[in-house]
Amino acid sequence: MITITDKAKNKIDELVQQSALDNTYFLRVSVKGGGCSGLSYNLDFDNETQKGDQFFEDKGIKIALDMKSFLYLAGTELDFTDGLNGKGFNFNNPNASRSCGCGESFSV
Repeated sequence: MITITDKAKNKIDELVQQSALDNTYFLRVSVKGGGCSGLSYNLDFDNETQKGDQFFEDKGIKIALDMKSFLYLAGTELDFTDGLNGKGFNFNNPNASRSCGCGESFSV
């Protein structure tokens, strides 16, 4: 399961509203090969389910993960920061043994 902080929820709601997405869209969180630590996070809106998708909901946000990504991201918290040190979504992943400096990739 992935959880979402209040700041991340507010930013996701803002993005949904700006993009005029209807209620058929959900947040797709995934992992793909690449980045300086080996695996990188991917975050997008989607309205098409895929075979093997795992669905969760936190704070009213529907989240989909493919099975491979679920194995790497179980227990992860999605946060959003807008401070002086950078602005964007952050993944607090308890499964990551190493992360890159920018926080966009990790290894297990």
